[in-house]
Amino acid sequence: MSDHRLPGILGEIADIAGKDAAYALLASHGGLRIDIPAKAEPDHWLSLLVGLEAASKICEELRVGSPDGTVRGVRHVIIPLGPRSLQKAARRHLAEALRSGKTVRQAARQVGVHERTAWRVKARLAGNDDQGELF
Repeated sequence: MSDHRLPGILGEIADIAGKDAAYALLASHGGLRIDIPAKAEPDHWLSLLVGLEAASKICEELRVGSPDGTVRGVRHVIIPLGPRSLQKAARRHLAEALRSGKTVRQAARQVGVHERTAWRVKARLAGNDDQGELF
């Protein structure tokens, strides 16, 4: 196992195709459910994201076979959001972007986080992060 410290399937992908491929997948699909095909095709989103060679390695290593001998891809894999250090760094960059005058939408897009995350960070920066008590 490498020392990249990526969680779950991201760590496996980093070991298979390199940490750049894992980070690209994290940036584009972190927190989302994806399907990894049994074989990489040149026009598949995974090949377009990490390159055909890396996608082929990922598909080859992660594919599974069924009892009848049919090769299948991995279905419904959830890509983790990444290590806490990456999340903290993203929030720090988000706060910097908001302080520099960017809108919530612009800052979220620049940093690569969800817009709702940007709204929460903006509220904390304004000292207005208390949602109150429900009961």
